[in-house]
Amino acid sequence: MANRLANELSPYLLQHADNPVDWYAWGDEAFERSKAEAKPMFLSIGYSTCHWCHVMAHESFENEDVASLLNQNFISVKVDREERPDVDRVYMAFVQATMGSGGWPMSVWLTPTLRPFFGGTYFPPTSRYGRPGFIEVLTRMSELWSTERAKLVASADQVMDRLHQTHVGRSSNAANRSPGIAPVETIKLGCGQFERAFDTTHGGFGEPPKFPRPSELLLLMREYYRSGNVRLRDMALETLRAMVKGGIRDHVGGGFHRYSVDRQWRIPHFEKMLYDQAQLVLACLEAGQLTGDADLFQVALDTLDYVARELTGGEGGFLSAQDADSVPLEHVADPKAHSIEGAFYLWTKEELEDLLGNDADIVVRRFGVEPSGNAPHDPTGEFLGKNQFFLAKSLGEVADDTGMEVAQVQTRLSAARTTLREHRATRPHPHLDDKVLAAWNGLMMVAAARAARVVPGGAPQALQMAERAAGFVRDTIWDSTAGVLRRCYREGRAAIDGYCEDYAFVIWGLLELFQSTGNPEWLVFARQLQSKQDELFWDDAEGGWYSTTGEDSSVLLRVKDDYDGAEPSAGSVSVLNLLTFAHLDADADAVSKAEKALARFGLELGHTARMVPLMTAALAQYHTGLTQVVILGPPGRADTEELTQVLRSVYLPFSVTVHVQPGSQQMTLAQHLPFTGTMRMLDGKATAYLCTDFSCQEPTTNPKNFEKQLRALHKEM
Repeated sequence: MANRLANELSPYLLQHADNPVDWYAWGDEAFERSKAEAKPMFLSIGYSTCHWCHVMAHESFENEDVASLLNQNFISVKVDREERPDVDRVYMAFVQATMGSGGWPMSVWLTPTLRPFFGGTYFPPTSRYGRPGFIEVLTRMSELWSTERAKLVASADQVMDRLHQTHVGRSSNAANRSPGIAPVETIKLGCGQFERAFDTTHGGFGEPPKFPRPSELLLLMREYYRSGNVRLRDMALETLRAMVKGGIRDHVGGGFHRYSVDRQWRIPHFEKMLYDQAQLVLACLEAGQLTGDADLFQVALDTLDYVARELTGGEGGFLSAQDADSVPLEHVADPKAHSIEGAFYLWTKEELEDLLGNDADIVVRRFGVEPSGNAPHDPTGEFLGKNQFFLAKSLGEVADDTGMEVAQVQTRLSAARTTLREHRATRPHPHLDDKVLAAWNGLMMVAAARAARVVPGGAPQALQMAERAAGFVRDTIWDSTAGVLRRCYREGRAAIDGYCEDYAFVIWGLLELFQSTGNPEWLVFARQLQSKQDELFWDDAEGGWYSTTGEDSSVLLRVKDDYDGAEPSAGSVSVLNLLTFAHLDADADAVSKAEKALARFGLELGHTARMVPLMTAALAQYHTGLTQVVILGPPGRADTEELTQVLRSVYLPFSVTVHVQPGSQQMTLAQHLPFTGTMRMLDGKATAYLCTDFSCQEPTTNPKNFEKQLRALHKEM
């Protein structure tokens, strides 16, 4: 029989709805029972595409003996970390502080007052891999609760006091310690951390596993633009190109996997997250503009095509993730078969030869295919002889090996890729997490809108993606009656009030969409959300934004989450948003808040840049200032397109763009951006205006003159 989780919205919770464990969702029903029965809670936090969450579910939560222990001695609670990052953040801080590291699944034991007293991550059912067995841990926790309850409660209270001082106290005291906004020299000091950690052989920073952190790449490229330090540019480009060539990229279906388990970026952890796709598209677009490398633009478009095909819902919202695991095709008829990580993506040489015939040799050479397989052999032998694609040879090298022209190799590879993608579609698919998260949709809107603005020749499909998603957020996730942005949407239901990151990321997406279209409704909506974000989360005393409203008493820590990790922090994105607002309409309040948020960090930014790369990029943007670039002309007309193509061709990380259509749109836009109201087309031709602090250079209708003006900006940095 299904348990309580059968009524939940979260795909992760629904995965556990048939467990014999008497699960509760996070909420008063579980808390009150824990207090009434004086039982500790067992809290399990994960997400639906988490490989080790699946392992622990199969080994333990589907096990009747384990379920009996849990049901008899604990109140068991499941939390989807993607739905409730506020809850996850509290107990992750505890596990990291007490165990030295964290991860998912996260397993924490709580007092009835929600204070943690023991925790960890994955526990096998019995002791192995150097890990204590889950049954042993459950037995021991039950014994301690019966015999040493007072000590556990006291310990839990002490730990929470320390966490409060560490996370809340540090945040609250930051402004008092800060000497103000760090000088520009601090950015150079911070970027030195990346130089020391850089892998000069394979790209990336630090030891494996290697995670893509596009915030790092954005900082390095933008700081190169500001400072001229070519080493920063080269580190960013080498890292991005290593990921593009490596197995972390899906060379058949497009998109990027979660991370690489090896130094060479070749063997990934196979899940695909929406937030990775969005940020890596953005990094490829900025790198493409910086270098003019058409391949980087193509990778961005391939990734957007994957998102449009696999991670877009029927209503236009973007879906969250695809799992790493699936059932191998050869085992699909076995009712006892279990999903295996990577099964959907791997190929044998014989399989390729059967599918592709004479073209198999090209694919084998291009993608590093080996007769015995290049994927690590797992203990079950499932990967024996199987291959994960990576770019082993360039197109030129394949052409030389086969005696073909490069263009011929490209054509045949493209056809082979289509054949392989169609065949792969017949395999059992990995689980799709089809919930829509406001924050991640905001990031994807950023990527799609930016692609529409900067890809040579334009990207109309990307623009359509961004506009549909923005309309979906406005019409479905934004509750205009309550004036609240909801975080989650699935099966016709929007739930959970948005967190600071939801507002910040959606605002970023709307600002990018406005810059790509000139449609003032997106600017108006962005301002509306910014006002609500500040109302709910802004700390006027110390600066910065809290992650939560503080109204939910079950969330024991109200913090300002500054870390730019797999996702950027809400604070970093918010500072960038406010700087954009300030350079669209001279918003003094936006400048004041951005300055106060930056001042929280002071000189610490120079020592913590690897932790807060996007905030460091915001500092660079603050010191550099933003320019305004306006193109005034009828959309689609040849002269307007010529100026627009010039704008696409130049990397301008510290500029905001406004597309103005003469006539009624210009009149409407001028109500929101007064400086555009007096602009006129010269001699009836599309006209470009380049302005700094709303003071404009001589307008031009000549594309070459316009390009000279734009490129001169870099020389002035």
